[in-house]
Amino acid sequence: VGYTDRQHTRTSMADPAFLKGGKCAPFDTSAYKPPVCNVAMAKDLILDVFLSQTRSPVGYTDCVEGKSTFKNIFGYTRYDHTAAKPSTYDGACSFFGGKPPLPEAIGWVITLALGCAFAALVGGLVYLSNKGLAEGDQTGNNSEVYSTAGRTISAGLTAADVVSKWTWAATLLQSSNVAWVYGVSGPFWYASGATIQVLLFAILAIEIKRKCPAIHTMLEIVLVRWGTAAHLVFLFFGLLTCLIVTAMLILGGAATINALTGMSTYAANFAIPVPVMVYTAFGGLKGTYYASFTHTAVIFLALLIFLWKIYAGPSDLGSTDKMHSNLICASYRQYAGEANGTWNFQGQYITMRSTGGLMFGIINTVGNFGTVFVDQSYWQGAIACKPSATYRGYLLGGMAWFAIPFSMATALGLAGRALDLPISGTEAGNGLVPPAVATHLMGQGGAFLVAFQLFLAITSTANSEQLAVASLFSYDVYKRYMNPNANGSQMIFVSRVMVCVWGIASGIIATILFELNIGLGWVYGAMGNFIGSAVVPMTMALLWKDCSAIGAMSGAIGGLIAAMIAWVTVASQQGYTKDGKCISIVNVDTLGDIDAQLAGNLCALCVSAFLAFSISLANPQNFDWNVLRAETDASLIEDDKNAHLAESGDESAAAMDIAYKWTLYGAAIMSLVLLILWPALSLPAATFSKSYFGFWVALAFIWGHVAFCITVLLPIYEFIYPVLEEPEAPKMMPMVPPALASSTQQPTGFYIPQQMGYPGQMPMGYGGMPGMQMGGMPGMQMGGMQMGGGMPMYR
Repeated sequence: VGYTDRQHTRTSMADPAFLKGGKCAPFDTSAYKPPVCNVAMAKDLILDVFLSQTRSPVGYTDCVEGKSTFKNIFGYTRYDHTAAKPSTYDGACSFFGGKPPLPEAIGWVITLALGCAFAALVGGLVYLSNKGLAEGDQTGNNSEVYSTAGRTISAGLTAADVVSKWTWAATLLQSSNVAWVYGVSGPFWYASGATIQVLLFAILAIEIKRKCPAIHTMLEIVLVRWGTAAHLVFLFFGLLTCLIVTAMLILGGAATINALTGMSTYAANFAIPVPVMVYTAFGGLKGTYYASFTHTAVIFLALLIFLWKIYAGPSDLGSTDKMHSNLICASYRQYAGEANGTWNFQGQYITMRSTGGLMFGIINTVGNFGTVFVDQSYWQGAIACKPSATYRGYLLGGMAWFAIPFSMATALGLAGRALDLPISGTEAGNGLVPPAVATHLMGQGGAFLVAFQLFLAITSTANSEQLAVASLFSYDVYKRYMNPNANGSQMIFVSRVMVCVWGIASGIIATILFELNIGLGWVYGAMGNFIGSAVVPMTMALLWKDCSAIGAMSGAIGGLIAAMIAWVTVASQQGYTKDGKCISIVNVDTLGDIDAQLAGNLCALCVSAFLAFSISLANPQNFDWNVLRAETDASLIEDDKNAHLAESGDESAAAMDIAYKWTLYGAAIMSLVLLILWPALSLPAATFSKSYFGFWVALAFIWGHVAFCITVLLPIYEFIYPVLEEPEAPKMMPMVPPALASSTQQPTGFYIPQQMGYPGQMPMGYGGMPGMQMGGMPGMQMGGMQMGGGMPMYR
């Protein structure tokens, strides 16, 4: 559906000839034997319409004066259809047809009015959180609290923050697009391919607490280990990562707001980030945590609404059996899979045997490593946690986030096919599958819910990126190269200025990409080419003591160059049809080809790892981790008692050593299950039966509800029943009578200081047994009758 002319030609409505990528040759589909679709199986099927629409997707048929030959094979009509005023999809060239379902005023209400309302709410929460705190510990007065939230965030709130910052516009939009293209494999590979990064990052989060709990940014580690040159190299990659993530947020969000409300894309590019700037600049990292919780709660509530609406009704589907039957019939309109020969088993949407889905999964997995391991916002989140909450928060957050693309796309993405909606390829590429399905099911209310959900997803990540850029600039540019003696108030001022600068810059960047006709899907697939080469070196900075500065820089720069070469080379080999001729060309279309993006992503990660390992092994650094702790401890601008591990208890170094082992095993096992075991066990099912598909949807339901409990209910529980901090062990001071404080005479008997209102702490001295030495009693040795210094009692 909706592929460009480069990717297909139509020889006849019943037998389209697809151009295989790189050869401009017809793709043979004659071997496909899809399951039978008939009225007995699909109750809503209109047989004569079905026969006329077979192999006739939207975008293949000619659209003349706004009309095509499209008809809905199930007879489903638009939400506002009535007998007196019919409203069908017959003759539609696309779902929205250039007419947004919501008035333009709604777009302004969502982006500005609701945006400012949330800004006021978050600002109020930050203000209330400052109540009862000493003036020097308040967010706006202490740079450590402003940039690290005091390093006191709990596990539940950390999980909510992870879900919030990892839920982009692409999470809600692109995941449903790949479900619409590849079927059930699309949501799974989107979710699993982007969950393991958070799970594995939990290992780095624990290592931060073990080796350098006082850091503010990831680049402070690079500076201590590898010096200024490496610091500048990875500063480039850190800022580039924030740039790419921000661009995807605004690009996808503005396109959807425009499609749903008609609001100008240019206006939306700036209206979306502006309210975010307000509460981020005011509340710092603490403000982003409050925003993350409120936004995540709304996102999950909307997700559960769509799940129940689609699979439990009332709706045109209302059950897993009906979804299953309709998806089989939908494959007769268009086979599932890409248009370059990477098709699904039997052309079905209900199978994990999908070559294109697997290729997307590889790109998704490789590309997303960069947007976690090289994104300052994730390092900042790990820094802000209490040590005992770090690994729990990231492991719980990663597994909870899995539900958003998996559960939501299994509902909205598959429904786009099962309802046989006239969604064009251009609309799907712009992420409009969820709003199209929501509009069909719930009318303007559904469109508003998607738009609001999307806006919150964008802003909840945008605030993290704004503060990440502000931290990189204030600590790694301003303090490092411009004002080494900067005090706390100066650091807060610079951070607030950079939050505002980046908010405005993000609108400009999104506008430039929009003018270049670069969409959300293109940027999402290409991001690993740009930042994937920095993943392994940044990981080694905290995990491998022998990685050298030359090895790290060579890996990052060499991997980037290799990725660019592979990307452009493979893109130039892709067949591009222009004026009826098959030519080789490098442009936005060919660079967006899945083969080209896969080649670039793999080269970025693999070449980088090879160079970093080989060069470092030739001349290992043998770095002393104690140096890292000492130098980063000295980087504190203002005092923060939570920047150091406790002597004992859950926040101690011993507890972190145990947590590291559990995190290592847990992250490895869960990653193995998501990437290997689960897909491998689903392959024998081939085309899913109704019972197997019902089991698959049940997993999506359960996962969505459990994730809601983790990210919404657990933080509330932790707030109501907080874990009390263990009191610090009091200093052990000998209690000596003032009169004897300067005397060598030892007290005998009992002495109770007047300032203490209770007996019990009593220094005493007495003679001992010959030859007897009592360990553990400071100042006392019993070797005859001589007392070396009394036996004071301690408090």
